[in-house]
Amino acid sequence: MSTTAGFAEPRTFVPGAWIAAFATAWFGVWMAQLTPIQLLLPQQVDDIIDPIDWVASVRGFGIVSAIAGVCALVAYPLAGALSDRTTSRFGRRRPWIAGGAVLFAAALVLLSVQHTIVGVAVWWSLTLVGFCVLTAALTATISDRVPVDQRGTVSGWMSAPQALGILVGVALVALLALSQVAGYALVAVVLLVCVVPFLLRLEDPPLAPGSVPPLSLRTIVTGFWISPRDHPDFAWTLTSRILVMTGNGFGTVLLLYFLEYGPMHQSKDDAENGLLLLTLVYMVFVIVAALVLGRLSDRLGRRKVMVVVCAALQGLAALLLAFVPVFAVALVGAALLGFGFGAFLSVDQALATQVLPSAADRGKDLGIMNVAYAVPQALAPLVGGWLVAQTHSFTPLFLAAGILAIGGAFAVAPVRSVR
Repeated sequence: MSTTAGFAEPRTFVPGAWIAAFATAWFGVWMAQLTPIQLLLPQQVDDIIDPIDWVASVRGFGIVSAIAGVCALVAYPLAGALSDRTTSRFGRRRPWIAGGAVLFAAALVLLSVQHTIVGVAVWWSLTLVGFCVLTAALTATISDRVPVDQRGTVSGWMSAPQALGILVGVALVALLALSQVAGYALVAVVLLVCVVPFLLRLEDPPLAPGSVPPLSLRTIVTGFWISPRDHPDFAWTLTSRILVMTGNGFGTVLLLYFLEYGPMHQSKDDAENGLLLLTLVYMVFVIVAALVLGRLSDRLGRRKVMVVVCAALQGLAALLLAFVPVFAVALVGAALLGFGFGAFLSVDQALATQVLPSAADRGKDLGIMNVAYAVPQALAPLVGGWLVAQTHSFTPLFLAAGILAIGGAFAVAPVRSVR
């Protein structure tokens, strides 16, 4: 395979079997990442700290997440850059998908037996590094294999499994009353089982040795900087994604604490069941929005206006929780957040693939773009926990979530190369 062919824009639509394997892989990824964030990790931190004041548990969870977020900040673009230059006979992306999945799963299992905050921080950081390595290569396959007119549809199948992964993971752990070790082990096994079909299905022709420049420390450092002046659409898209994902993180990662310790003061069991119901509502709307609006953006050839509307809907959902913190309103907020987030994930991912500066650096550039997925979600518990700790209220947290998401809607408006 020539270098030119490897970097050319794909023209042939990928078949349904490819999309099914791709979606299955993402189901495993989201279940393995989000079940710990939503349920297993907060409970583990809470058990270790055993606080008299619940704010201490929120703060501990935030610190662990922030440390992992710093690791993700480096791991995402670095893994993408390495996969861009891989000349293995197994292809560019396949070795990183396989290696990332194994690291992700192994770290989850070892995380399950930690009984100190330091141990949890170390192994959750390695878990997130495995997640970054795996998903940096997975998202790059969209630009490698999927033509522009199909990317909204395929991105929808990357986004929709997120909600299903959260629901299935939380339901299995909560309803089956799985132990900490069993819960982590379950999601680790599901991850590996789900990724294997895509590895077998993926067409990933190898690059010829010497066809790409080697990766040096200098190229790593300079490559991580993409000039907003030279590539303004990339910069605006990245800014919008950071704002929206930070807002989404503020609005979701402390939900269990909100139900248990917020104005509703639910018992631990009621809070877990409430989280499951909110997740179910969220799931339905994420799936519908991701699949329908992702495909619609392909047909209409319009991405930007959909991203604006979807980001604004997420802001509205957070503001509802800020000013009317009752469970019935939380259900409405879950529906709005799910619809807005599902559509945002699919349409914005398709938009992101159209503003990349270089075909030769797709993996690295998407890795930089995907930092806006992992890092805000990781830092949100720390910053959000600080807000809650300072005010002893969840209102500022959800207010900030709403403002950030609406800011993200405005940030994408200046993009010019994509309608």
